[in-house]
Amino acid sequence: MYGRELPANVPIGESWEISDRPDDESVIANGAFAGRTIRWLMQHHGHELLGDAVSTSDGRFPLLCKILDARDRLSLQVHPPAEKAASLGGEPKTEMWYIAGADPGAELFVGLRAGVTRGEFEAKVRSGAVAECFHRIPVRSGDTMFLPSGRVHAIGAGLVIFEIQQNSDTTYRVFDWNGKGLDGRPRELHLEQSLASIDFDDFEPALVDAQWIESRPMRSLVEHDLFCVTELKSASPHPLAVHFHDGKLLRVIAVVSGEVELAGGGESLTLSAGQFGILPAALTDASLTADSGTRALLVGAGT
Repeated sequence: MYGRELPANVPIGESWEISDRPDDESVIANGAFAGRTIRWLMQHHGHELLGDAVSTSDGRFPLLCKILDARDRLSLQVHPPAEKAASLGGEPKTEMWYIAGADPGAELFVGLRAGVTRGEFEAKVRSGAVAECFHRIPVRSGDTMFLPSGRVHAIGAGLVIFEIQQNSDTTYRVFDWNGKGLDGRPRELHLEQSLASIDFDDFEPALVDAQWIESRPMRSLVEHDLFCVTELKSASPHPLAVHFHDGKLLRVIAVVSGEVELAGGGESLTLSAGQFGILPAALTDASLTADSGTRALLVGAGT
């Protein structure tokens, strides 16, 4: 879908586009700092990059941005909520999914079916039928699902998803469809941690109900303490132009389709579909121009 060259005969399910994780650090592509990592940028220019946004507790970039490609349905999983993560030895992880591409009949598994009790859930886990407890939601391109920590979930087959999340890599696997991993063995489950993390009052959550702003080509998808996400869509024959003047807010641009040009600080950068870029908070006169037919996500980190 995005023209990536992948290793032959190796299943690749995720592309980490903006990452400040140990041993997984994004590299700056252009400008005076080209070739440096985002870790170096945080260490030497953290305030200029983040502005009012808050780094992680260990001083890392607050967001992790990915593209997910699910050719098969993925494992049912959960991420620990903030109040329990430390005691479980993990990190909290709240995230959102934007559906960039969906095969006919594609679906998500999110939250519990109405009325499912913890006791019923545990019994179904033991019998291998726990998927019956999950709420299933058909999705199509342009849909959005918000996933706070503690919301149990899985991605169905035939989906390409832009994932925006707080910087965390803790996942507890609840159920793996009674299948096997790439080594031919059943993959490890994390039942004790999962049961401690799942919100058992989270019944049948809905997709984000985001409305387009009248006369403006944008809509708010997520407004949360950790991050906010706005979708931009250039539908007219004329380019869409957005200007930023505050100098306090970090912004990540993720291009779903079409092409975006970013400009600021004497630099310009063209992003095509499937590419991500950062507008540092220190830019007091920056702009975004999108060609007709472009869809992009504008992401701000929490303050």
